[in-house]
Amino acid sequence: MKFLNSKVKMPKDAIWLVPGLRIKRWFALIVLGSVLAAIGITLLFKLEPIYFIVSTARKIFHIVPAELAGLVFIGLGAFIFIQAWKKTNFSMLDVSGTRKQSSMGENLYRKMKLNHGPKIVAIGGGTGLSTMLRGIKKITNNITAIVTVGDDGGSSGRLREEMGILPPGDIRNCIAALADDDDIVTQLFQYRFKTGEGLGGHSFGNLFITAMTAICGDMITAIKESSKVLLIRGKVIPATTDDMRLIARMEDGSYVKGESQIPESGKKIIELSCEPKVCTPSNDVIDAINSADLIILGPGSLYTSIIPNLLVDGISEAIQNAKAKKIYVCNIMTQPGETDNYSASDHIKAIFDHMIKSGAKADKPLIDAILINNQLPNNLAKKYEEKDSLPVEIDSGEIRKMGLELVSSKLIQDNKEGLVRHSPGRLAKSIYYWYKKSGKKASYSAKTDSLTETELQRVSENEENRKENTKI
Repeated sequence: MKFLNSKVKMPKDAIWLVPGLRIKRWFALIVLGSVLAAIGITLLFKLEPIYFIVSTARKIFHIVPAELAGLVFIGLGAFIFIQAWKKTNFSMLDVSGTRKQSSMGENLYRKMKLNHGPKIVAIGGGTGLSTMLRGIKKITNNITAIVTVGDDGGSSGRLREEMGILPPGDIRNCIAALADDDDIVTQLFQYRFKTGEGLGGHSFGNLFITAMTAICGDMITAIKESSKVLLIRGKVIPATTDDMRLIARMEDGSYVKGESQIPESGKKIIELSCEPKVCTPSNDVIDAINSADLIILGPGSLYTSIIPNLLVDGISEAIQNAKAKKIYVCNIMTQPGETDNYSASDHIKAIFDHMIKSGAKADKPLIDAILINNQLPNNLAKKYEEKDSLPVEIDSGEIRKMGLELVSSKLIQDNKEGLVRHSPGRLAKSIYYWYKKSGKKASYSAKTDSLTETELQRVSENEENRKENTKI
């Protein structure tokens, strides 16, 4: 007891030697098993390894005293063994923490593959971002979701005003989307109270994050701790920790303040800005963008989920200068009050205008491609027409004039009701396929940059022959 309460500091690894952990006996058995296996191997190979080891040891002992050399070898061997044993067990414990009912080997393999996936930064908010994250998490564990904090309506708006915190709703959705499995804990995090004085309309996750913010002292730490509860893959970061308020300048010259009020104004949006005028990005946001392999904008509400992130100081410039591949996922339908009668190129133009306004350069590429859905249900629900929500027009000519690659694919989730919803799986597969394909194109381009005109012609002819042979 005196030993445990002593103020003498021990090395961290020395804790493994404390009596009662039931570890040392297993160490001894592992060592014994290793020695027996080593003896078996030496017998199998006619004792030649023993002769080599003994002769090498004799040479060492002629230079260094046998006792000292023995102690050094024992200490070095024990250190290497303990470190290897710890790392192995920690890897297994980390995998066993998952809620998926798979074998240890399957979990280890899955985790290894996901850990080696590309570094993806997804920027947006609302249900669009969380939908995409559900698919992306099956491709990689290296995900950073950068989430807008302009929301001032519903449960998030109430908590923002009453508790003085960042709106937790979009952050909660992203945490739940990145959870290891859609189990009861995730369902609890998304549960919304329907009745109760003061509780009605609030989700459990919003209240949980609010409580964690009060306990931890700041939202960033609260998000990290909340993420641990759901064992999420990757991390979620608010675009800024400043009290960001959105302001829209309308076509008639009027201004509308507040994310929840902008779509309700019934007027065409010309420009979006924020208060304070300069919002500082959260820690790690710029670093995540700079180190990304792939940056995804959207899907989501153009003016209230995507563009607000681009207004934060330094984010637009960082996206433009990043070496990552960059793709924008366009919405399938226009959104009443925000993008009425917008074509796909109108969405891109709005993004580009706000990026340039926020510090990006007009003479450099901003993003590489746009991903658009190319199929709609035959029984498209009439409620979309009733709300003046129409399929976004794919004006491919205008898109290519802007220097973007047009990528189209079936992105909707199949359903009998004629509803238009992004499929997480199809969305993730389309994005990842484009990313891999564009990487190969870049590699091919880099290889041909240094070739002479004659060599380039030969490469082109070989490529044409290959295509002809493939057809045959």
